[in-house]
Amino acid sequence: QVQLVESGGGLVQAGGSLRLSCVASGVIFNIKAMGWYRQAPGNERELVASITSGGSQNYADSVKGRFTISRDNARKMVYLQMNSLKPEDTGVYYCNLWPPRTGFFGQGTQVTVSS
Repeated sequence: QVQLVESGGGLVQAGGSLRLSCVASGVIFNIKAMGWYRQAPGNERELVASITSGGSQNYADSVKGRFTISRDNARKMVYLQMNSLKPEDTGVYYCNLWPPRTGFFGQGTQVTVSS
C-alpha cells in the first residue's frame, strides 16, 4: 500500500521560507518521478514542481527561482524548499508521483503566507 506523508507547513510572513518534506512508503521510490502539488481555496490542484528519478527538475512559472525540489532516494524523501514566499503561495501542499495517481494523494500540509 502506497503512503505519502507530508510535513513542514505552517504560517509564515511574506518573504519568509519553509521547507516541506514528504516520506514515501510502499513504492519503489528511486525509480519514480515525484511532484509537489498545491491547492489554494477555490482552485484546482496544480503542479508546483517535479523531479525525475535522475534529479531533473521542472517548476511552475509562478515559483521559478523561489522554490527548489530535491529528493533523497535512500530515505525515500522528497523536499520542497520555498523561499521568498508570497500570499498567493497559500494552500495545501501535497506530494505524489509525477504524473500523479489520484489514490495516492494524502492529507497534505497547510501553508499560509500572510501579507
